Amino acid sequence: MRRTRLAAVAVCAALLATSACGGETEGKEAGSDGDVDLKVGVIPIVDTAPIWLGDDKGFFEDEGIDLSIETTSGGAAAVPGVVSGDFDFAFGNVVSLMVAAEQGLDLQFVVNGVSTTGEAKKDFSAVVVPEDSPIKTPADLDGAKVSVNNLKNIGDTTVRYAIEQDGGDSSGVDFVEVPFPDAPAALSKGEVDAAWVLDPFLTTALGNGARVVSWNYVEMSPKLDIAGYFATDEFLETNPDLSDRFTSAMTKSMEYADAHPDEVRDIVGTYTEIDEKTRQKMTLPTYRAEFDRASMETLGEAAVDFGTLSDAPDLDSLLP
Repeated sequence: MRRTRLAAVAVCAALLATSACGGETEGKEAGSDGDVDLKVGVIPIVDTAPIWLGDDKGFFEDEGIDLSIETTSGGAAAVPGVVSGDFDFAFGNVVSLMVAAEQGLDLQFVVNGVSTTGEAKKDFSAVVVPEDSPIKTPADLDGAKVSVNNLKNIGDTTVRYAIEQDGGDSSGVDFVEVPFPDAPAALSKGEVDAAWVLDPFLTTALGNGARVVSWNYVEMSPKLDIAGYFATDEFLETNPDLSDRFTSAMTKSMEYADAHPDEVRDIVGTYTEIDEKTRQKMTLPTYRAEFDRASMETLGEAAVDFGTLSDAPDLDSLLP
């Protein structure tokens, strides 16, 4: 029987740098109904709609998986949650996994989770400024205070890349951490000169009179993959059949979500507080199961250039 369980997650942040708190991984066994319990940590945002929709459609049940979706606050909880065994799989952005791998954690993606639409003016990620701002292009962000949800991650990496590609100098940008829900207000109050936001907060900011100066994901690569579902190498080696079944169910979920945007907007309303009017206006990302290696290489190289990583990531180990 399918079930979806929401739970608060409490983990040791130090696990981002060490797996010392982790336990041994044992093969998962089927319960009395023949299904295997599987815990997956996800952020309750638009990006993760496919897993919620796939659960609702029975794709995991069809694979003999009793799915438990547990909400996390982001990569800072997802990575250590998987390492410690609190989650079997989790949703995390690709830069967070690159950083974790560089810190010695043996993690691997099994399936893509969300990608850019590849279309400027029709993407779910952008850098916005007030309507009367003198900032007109990405290069003009040099010297500006720009909000991102986390420092040294996919946000500032892609924004820096867009600035450099536009002929600017990203070293002069003052990046500050502001949670996405608070970014539109911070921009309106003048607390930042520009804000990097994702939908639905992008829709909110534009509704408040902001305008876009950079479609940072698209400007890095029209096929940029943002995040995916991952597990520890040990779990994948210990549970190969279950991992294949999870990947199969997620692949079906991704394909279904991409082909049924109206159902995506509806399911988002069941696990977030995004109102219907906003859900209808917001731009949905692309949902595809396969990773685009070339865009991952571009992102990894940029992360090295801007100091987020010391060395280029080993994509052979990181990607399925």
